[in-house]
Amino acid sequence: MTYGQYGSSLRDLPRLRSHRRRRVSSWDRSGGNDDRVTVAPGETVTLADIRGAGSVNHIWMTVAPRDPGTPESGDRDFLRKLVLRVFWDDNEHPSVLVPLGDFFGMGHARTANFVSAPLQMSPQDGKAFNCWFHMPFGSGARFELTSECEEEVLWFYYYIDYDEFDELGEGLGRFHAQWRRETPADGVDQGAMSNAEYLFGGSNLDGAGNYVILEAEGRGHYVGCVLNVTNLRRTSDWNWYGEGDDMIFIDGEAFPPSLHGTGTEDYFNTAWCPSQSYHAPYHGLTLPGGENWSGQISMYRFHVEDPVPFTTSIKVTIEHGHANRRQDDLSSVAYWYQELPHQPFTLPPVGARLPIL
Repeated sequence: MTYGQYGSSLRDLPRLRSHRRRRVSSWDRSGGNDDRVTVAPGETVTLADIRGAGSVNHIWMTVAPRDPGTPESGDRDFLRKLVLRVFWDDNEHPSVLVPLGDFFGMGHARTANFVSAPLQMSPQDGKAFNCWFHMPFGSGARFELTSECEEEVLWFYYYIDYDEFDELGEGLGRFHAQWRRETPADGVDQGAMSNAEYLFGGSNLDGAGNYVILEAEGRGHYVGCVLNVTNLRRTSDWNWYGEGDDMIFIDGEAFPPSLHGTGTEDYFNTAWCPSQSYHAPYHGLTLPGGENWSGQISMYRFHVEDPVPFTTSIKVTIEHGHANRRQDDLSSVAYWYQELPHQPFTLPPVGARLPIL
């Protein structure tokens, strides 16, 4: 019994299977109703330590302060201060290293109801987190949660559902997720330029100053990202944050890359400077920002039907404003599969992860 050739679509549901369904959860081992883990400030909790071969195919989590207090007294940013780490096959370095809230599809330590195929935030008010990315492993899987809160004690509830196999089989990459941030992005001051010139002028013929969503080495395929923007430009002029072209460089190719797009909203499969919330299986705008695109924005694009394969390396980038002129706060989560071992990556310290607004 191995991972198998079948999928998980409605068409494949009648196919009989022989794997063993397993779960690790926070259920109360005393038989009571305290079905949670209490996470103290500075504590790291092992959520699951699975031995053998298998594939995680559903994760559900939710978290809340034990002592909620008032909005003014509570820690509003705990979703950026909680860190999820996942290790595959006893690898020394985590393949998933992301603030908890961002991992499940929305930045800024915020939640809202939205539905995509691999990630969802569900009622109440998006505080129930779900992930359906399949995550195969050959010899083991370890999930850890670290709280970098200063004072807040958190109640944490979770399911990690997986299939258990006798062996995994060949040709399967390991799931990865990485968080990045640039605040402010390295742009230019408007100076004497008109608003139109600042937002639409200039040229970019090398992609060197683009915001980097993912840079990885090895063999694998990129399957999407969440991009968060905080509009830092204070003006009554037309203040659209986009116009940045996506550029994906595969296997060290030179400019122009094989995958060169036409604008931020275009890569995220929307159009015409969107200001409306929208969520679909593979793309969405979950936080559209306020008036004149002010404040916090969050969007996603998942390459489920169109993954981007790479043999030796990949660099996924996007301009911050046309020709990289804007100086907004950008953060992102990239999702991809690749062979192990991977190039290790880090997470900025907690102070460098906090939302600006």
